[in-house]
Amino acid sequence: MNDWPDDAPGDPTTAPAAPVADWITTPLTAGLLRGALDLEHTEHGVLPHRLPARARAQCADGLLAMAEAQASGVRLVFRTRATAIELDALRTKNVYQGAPPRPDGLYDLFVDGRPAGQAGVPGGNVLMVDLTTGSAETRPGPVGTLRFTGLPDRVKDVEIWLPHNEITQLVALRTDAPVELLPDAGHKRWLHHGSSISHGSDAASPSTTWPALAASLGGVELTNLGLSGSALLDPFTARALRDTPADLISVKIGINLVNADLMRLRAFGPAVHGFLDTIREGHPGTPLLVVSPLLCPIHEDTPGPSAPDFSNLSAGKLQFRAAGDPAERVGGKLTLTVIREELARLVKQRAADDPNLHYLDGRDLYGEADFAELPLPDQLHPDAATHRRIGERFAALAFGSGGPFTAERA
Repeated sequence: MNDWPDDAPGDPTTAPAAPVADWITTPLTAGLLRGALDLEHTEHGVLPHRLPARARAQCADGLLAMAEAQASGVRLVFRTRATAIELDALRTKNVYQGAPPRPDGLYDLFVDGRPAGQAGVPGGNVLMVDLTTGSAETRPGPVGTLRFTGLPDRVKDVEIWLPHNEITQLVALRTDAPVELLPDAGHKRWLHHGSSISHGSDAASPSTTWPALAASLGGVELTNLGLSGSALLDPFTARALRDTPADLISVKIGINLVNADLMRLRAFGPAVHGFLDTIREGHPGTPLLVVSPLLCPIHEDTPGPSAPDFSNLSAGKLQFRAAGDPAERVGGKLTLTVIREELARLVKQRAADDPNLHYLDGRDLYGEADFAELPLPDQLHPDAATHRRIGERFAALAFGSGGPFTAERA
């Protein structure tokens, strides 16, 4: 299950590049991409977006703009006999001043559905973010080249998963044999929306975020609208979900509303109803799973906002704390406990008239026993091992026998 062999044939260090004269350049079009809802043409090439242009125009929030342009779940997919592949790309990597360095983004290569190589792209832009002031500065850098060689000399299906934690502008695709569009394999289309945990947070690579792992185990085609810091019940996100073709839909609601201290209980219920109503306008009978927050001890009974805790920066650790006051719950401030209770009530109420609406308590994916074994390193985000556990749990509960996404329901 996405275990990367050390001697994978696509390892870029195992074979020399093909001669330049042998390269065939293929235009980068929407037909080669899966998991993106829009493709913007830039001065460098094309930029995959996970929200459509109309949605992007309705929000000036920089965090959302960065999150939706990071290519979580987006992959290049094609059929070819090529034994060598080159991809020119311009990345934008975030660097948080005073915080430990973030890992570089990785590209995951699959050949006929099996892991075949991993590599990064050098160069690129750097977005310098000051956590104390919120200011940001972009330092431009050059286009880099990804190369996979030594691939099997036969017709094969190729997938290249783009980094989930970087903005990626695709500049050029070169191969030493022609490329064809990959026909639809007929897999069910799973559309998921959630927070930074769904986006990928601290997963090891793009194909090992928990939604990507769950999609692999469930045998479905993933479109991941996990938007770091931005699962906020925005109407434009609901419309994007409404208008995107899907056979299965899940929405994970709660943690970002507490992180941002965005609304009170009075607004939360109607906002959830409106969000689900909008999705149902485009998908009236599609299995729809509402997932409540995973366990997050700092916010179980303490409201937000979440704030960086700089006390351990000297030791190379960035953590978060709950900056709210538990006494403020009486005034309607949201905690994860409150959100779970309200979501369970709302889904039960709506399910009386909507038999394809389902609820999953996020603590069934990651709960107290899991936190004791695999604590959240920064108090908010799961690590790579925890992503794997969450993905396996979701696959079993959603796609397994009796789950809301089983064949008999879907």
